[in-house]
Amino acid sequence: MNLKTILSTTLCSLLLVAGCTPRQATSYTINGEIEGLPAEAVIQFTPISHDSEMPIAEAVAVNGKFTLKGQMEEPRAVRLSVKDTYGSQLMMLENADITINGKLTESKAYDGTTQYDFSGLNVTGSPLTKKYMELYSIRGKMDDIYNAHHETYAEVHAKLSALRQEKNEAALEEFTKTEEYKAMAESESNFFQTVSSSYEQLVMDNKDTFWGPLMMITLTSYLGEEQKSWYEAFSDEVKQSYYGKKVKEELYPAGQVGSEVEAFTIEDATGKKVSLDELCQGKKYILLDFWASWCNPCRKEIPNLKNLYAQYADKGFEIISISIDKKAEDWEKALEEEQLPWPNFLDKGEIAALYKIKFVPTMYLIDAEKVMVGENLRGEELANKLESLFQP
Repeated sequence: MNLKTILSTTLCSLLLVAGCTPRQATSYTINGEIEGLPAEAVIQFTPISHDSEMPIAEAVAVNGKFTLKGQMEEPRAVRLSVKDTYGSQLMMLENADITINGKLTESKAYDGTTQYDFSGLNVTGSPLTKKYMELYSIRGKMDDIYNAHHETYAEVHAKLSALRQEKNEAALEEFTKTEEYKAMAESESNFFQTVSSSYEQLVMDNKDTFWGPLMMITLTSYLGEEQKSWYEAFSDEVKQSYYGKKVKEELYPAGQVGSEVEAFTIEDATGKKVSLDELCQGKKYILLDFWASWCNPCRKEIPNLKNLYAQYADKGFEIISISIDKKAEDWEKALEEEQLPWPNFLDKGEIAALYKIKFVPTMYLIDAEKVMVGENLRGEELANKLESLFQP
């Protein structure tokens, strides 16, 4: 082989290698073919977030088929859904050639709205979606554990539900003292501890990439005090990522001390509408306490709140607890267990949205003029603040 042949062969080899090197995609194309949709259904891709988000991409599926093209500066976790219906599928929207196909099963939700079962849908061509769903599979494992718990204690739950419907407070209180109720309550507590530790381990296993903060958002409804240590374990690079910044905004919101809080009206347990002005009437300082039955830090703070309420209520201190529970029965159960002596309300989403509540517990201490004098004070900090405010 002469020199010319060697050079020619080498050049061809280099060109071949260069030609075979995959280029980084700069745009995405989504081709969808979905059975079970109406003639012109609108397919939406909405960002995964604890905030109310608008779709970042939409396509009209004509007889179940659609094509969507666009560009992503960086990958986003989204919820694939059909406009004005219930049900969705998680996926990553990234610059790639993505195919979505399969069949949706239609049914009716409790309020008559159409809902779809997305379990028969497949998303291919997106490596990040595959990774995302692998991480998200932990949610299914937790659901299995809870279903096993609920099946084991189905009879206890049935008795509890019947007593609540009867509104027999004495019988209900006696039932909570029984061994079967205590066993159920302990099992439920263990379940929530398992969920918390399992989610924390998954986040820590992925703390060096954007998957860590993304899974914090995906697996939870709200972020609170318990998750701050998770965030602090992230590298500076991860904290500066899109999802790292989203987590920080939720865990460390900008202060509002010195500003007047928004007025609101809320319904009490009887359906009567009560305004914030009415609740503040005759009071000097009011603690707006946003909480939930499933929030362990919220429940742990209650004994301290009871002590402070007993100490300062006759001096003009009021607590207004607003639950963000999705189910009224969960809220009612927690009230029965905690026996809170101050006004309690169940939010239907409006107040939490108005106050931009990102996590629970969230507490705002306001004066009679509805000006905030303290934000997210708990434990000793709250006790010291009230002591200084009520000094003669």
